[in-house]
Amino acid sequence: MKLEAKLFGYGVAFFVPVGLIYALWSDGEPVGTVGIPLVGGLVGMIGAYFALLARRIDARPEDDEHGEIEQGAGDQGVYSPWSWWPLAIGAAGAVVFLGLAIGWWLVYIGVALGVVGLVGWVFEFSRGQHAH
Repeated sequence: MKLEAKLFGYGVAFFVPVGLIYALWSDGEPVGTVGIPLVGGLVGMIGAYFALLARRIDARPEDDEHGEIEQGAGDQGVYSPWSWWPLAIGAAGAVVFLGLAIGWWLVYIGVALGVVGLVGWVFEFSRGQHAH
């Protein structure tokens, strides 16, 4: 996670000065003057979280400068290869964006479908009260 923390730290070092330069060149245009440094702040929060996380977990092969590719072999997590829920969430996202073109009433339907799809995806392996 040290690599990710450094990457987001570079984002802070980029967005905050660029936001200040933009504020000077644009004579204080309000949207960019506020928005670009806020992006730097958001990137900084993500980088700080990754830095705290890097202290709690063991070093990964990506964190070793002399690491080999085969050090990262093995299981990377639990994934559901035959899940239909990502398709439902994608269809709900398409309905939401279609609603932006057709009418706001369709956005509400798409968001409701998206919530159902997200809950279904999160609890896909939960069957019963304490199932795994």
